Amino acid sequence: MNTNLPSVPDRIMSRARATGRGGVFTPTDFLDVAARAAVDQALSRLVKSGNLRRLARGLYDFPKVHPKLGPLSPAPDDVAAALARETGSQVQIDGARAANALGLTTQVPAKNSYLTNGPARRVVLGKRVVDLRHASPKHLIAPGSAVGTVIQALRHVGPLRAAEVVQVAASRLSANDKRTLASAACRAPAWMQSTLASIADTTSGDLDG
Repeated sequence: MNTNLPSVPDRIMSRARATGRGGVFTPTDFLDVAARAAVDQALSRLVKSGNLRRLARGLYDFPKVHPKLGPLSPAPDDVAAALARETGSQVQIDGARAANALGLTTQVPAKNSYLTNGPARRVVLGKRVVDLRHASPKHLIAPGSAVGTVIQALRHVGPLRAAEVVQVAASRLSANDKRTLASAACRAPAWMQSTLASIADTTSGDLDG
């Protein structure tokens, strides 16, 4: 019997270090390392030893550490992505955050809200709240992509500001994004389809987005 094989905690920490500080995980991410019971036990040990941090039930991170402030909160997008991986679901930032991300609004949403085709869940991280809300497929077109962000932003600001969305998205989306948008536009509400087609048809100022 080879007694030199790395332990389950060591293998989990090796994976966490490879991901880098700021990485967020659930036990599901390590089921290729060991059985669920062994993974849970290893994560518990790593939390007790200070190597990992428990954020919430079944949610852990390898935190970034500020020299004065200490461990920092993880990025909300990373938390949402980890929760989605756990359930094999998809997530998309909601309309308010999408509009802010594209510079269409200056108001920063108080909550970090996401739409998902998986179960709803709310995680409180100090003063931050990561809120996953279950949504129907029509609200999850190209989830997690630049195209999905544009569609959500347009849905949020409405038809009266469609021209602004065209202008911003035309310069933000890459040529490949625009091809994706062209094929996805038919799944959007009828009032959005002509605007999305206009964005997909633009050819100048393409930037990877």
